[in-house]
Amino acid sequence: MPLSNLNKEQYSSATCDLGHNLIIASAGTGKTSTIVGRIAHLLQNNTKPQEILLLTFTNKAASEMVSRVGKFFGKDIASSINAGTFHSISYKLLKRLDFSITLKQPNELKTLFKSIYEKRVFLNIDEEAKPYDGGYLYDIYSLYLNSNYDQTFAQWLLDRNEAHKLYTDIYEDVIDEFNQIKKEYGYVNFDDLLILMLQTLQNSEKNLFDFKEILVDEYQDTNPLQGKLLDAFRSKSLFCVGDFDQSIYAFNGSDIEIISSFTTRYKNSNVWTLTKNYRSTKPILDLASKVIEHNQRIYEKNLEVVRKEQPHQPTLLAFDELYNQYEYIANNIAKTTTPYNEIAIIYRNNSSADGIEANLRDLSIASKRKGGHSFFDAKEIKAILDILTLIDSSNDMMAFIHIVEYGKSIGKAIAKDIFDALIRLGDGNILKGLFNPDDNIKNPYKKDFIKNEQLGLFDDFIEMGSVARFKDLGFDDRFLGNSILKHPKLSVDGAIYLYHFYQLLKELKRVTHPLSAIKHIYKSDMFLTILDILSNNRAKQKDGTINESIKQSSLFKAKRRVATLEQLAFKHNNINHFLNAMILGGQELTQGEGVNLLSIHASKGLEFTEVYVCDLMEGRFPNKTLMSKGGSIEEERRLFYVAVTRAKDILYLSYAKYDRVKKIDFIHSQFLKEAGLVK
Repeated sequence: MPLSNLNKEQYSSATCDLGHNLIIASAGTGKTSTIVGRIAHLLQNNTKPQEILLLTFTNKAASEMVSRVGKFFGKDIASSINAGTFHSISYKLLKRLDFSITLKQPNELKTLFKSIYEKRVFLNIDEEAKPYDGGYLYDIYSLYLNSNYDQTFAQWLLDRNEAHKLYTDIYEDVIDEFNQIKKEYGYVNFDDLLILMLQTLQNSEKNLFDFKEILVDEYQDTNPLQGKLLDAFRSKSLFCVGDFDQSIYAFNGSDIEIISSFTTRYKNSNVWTLTKNYRSTKPILDLASKVIEHNQRIYEKNLEVVRKEQPHQPTLLAFDELYNQYEYIANNIAKTTTPYNEIAIIYRNNSSADGIEANLRDLSIASKRKGGHSFFDAKEIKAILDILTLIDSSNDMMAFIHIVEYGKSIGKAIAKDIFDALIRLGDGNILKGLFNPDDNIKNPYKKDFIKNEQLGLFDDFIEMGSVARFKDLGFDDRFLGNSILKHPKLSVDGAIYLYHFYQLLKELKRVTHPLSAIKHIYKSDMFLTILDILSNNRAKQKDGTINESIKQSSLFKAKRRVATLEQLAFKHNNINHFLNAMILGGQELTQGEGVNLLSIHASKGLEFTEVYVCDLMEGRFPNKTLMSKGGSIEEERRLFYVAVTRAKDILYLSYAKYDRVKKIDFIHSQFLKEAGLVK
């Protein structure tokens, strides 16, 4: 049974009384075994599986814990446990309450937000504090939602940057319109799931979900929004597992005060500490402890190394030049007896991975990279998924904007104008507006004139353009007669792109299988235009010319990505099911074999036989740029602690003294001094 495998400290934690319990579980001390043991204890003491809520940092972690429970109690019982991330659990529970919502990718709604923002005009601009662009405003609004306690967005923003007081009315009006459109179409992103769940729980007089206990993994990375959600569930028992020394998500709104104030916020709470480290050798753990002890101690802990075999001492590697560092690491890996998939190269900045990846490839060493851009971030993959979304749900505004904005001189704002026009022409249905428009509507773009200088609102066109400028382009008569072509800012190239869009949707009308649809899309004129735009952008040099070799390489990579998407689509017979699988699971899909190239955040929760922590130069790690934007040396030190404690047996720490490309001199990171490796 899970409890029989626990040490004394783990067993005491796992079998503690119901109530408010905090378990301090440092790296390698067996927190997963303790959580599984706790669930086993609850089940053995007559707690029903559906009365247990397990909240984890990733769905993969939840799945692994549930699987371990299932080995002892059976799959039926284990699958009845409510387990997943805060977001996935909120989605499931809202669906259980019959909420009609359409989930969108984390960044997908940014397209809609930008289309609203682009219609605003800032008449008064402070040259020393220019307005945030639409994308950055979207990101900081998301940070506000996750990290705010009781302030309005304007108050929160001005506390961080008072110089933007000049623009807050426009910012808030963009946000209000954004939220109104989301509500109208039933769109939600991951932030909205938590907010909607929180509001639903707070507005209910009764306890909607009678969870006997809520278990929280990685509690140190909980943000204020998640903290409020935990309390709103009104469970009388919390079992929170975390380590304040591994709190590294402040940039996403996590607040270390949540774990440090646990005993203050919850009266009669208990703190349990796991002190036996099963992962790392003593020299590795000693080095990590020596550095992290420079941070303020919140809960006392003294770790004990369980492993007794002869250890490999951590090795410091110093290089005269940055590129020599990457070359040496690759050559050293070529000589090691450690299996490649048991090796990790961990870095603070994603730019570090490029040089490492190139050198590994030069030696024909397989590698896989995580923590930068994922497969699903590739724009050609996003474009295909957006087209599939329009097949499945024709009135999806964001998918429409994302695709149509590729047309030359169209952009997000005009794409939204065209969407709204098609809605009018099709009596609420864009496909009807595209293929069978209402011929009685001569001006689908006509709106009430709006002018509000304070909110940056101006109606920028009244007169419609003539469709005569497009009559010799070979369009079929039905399309040429569609009044969406009357937009005054629609160029010839933009109209041709729209025609290709019209032809593709017409061709896909009767396609139901996702694999078949992807093959049609890949061969279409519209998608070829998108590929050409993307490959040109990727191959554009500083002087504006296109490097043909890079362009061809980009096209080949795009073809390979599409082939991968086809493989994923092969086992799905329904476009809707395929899209849902890609949205909910896509962020955690990994690909490839070989050496692991990981940002520190991506390495969290993992362990490897052999680890390289590279680019340990002052300014890069600790990252002084991010520290100046609201970070702290304490968080940078926690990042170092996380990186080092991924290593089980072999640890290399490296830095370079000079970058010949940027002509920058470096000195070693202060963490190497704190570790006693340099004087």
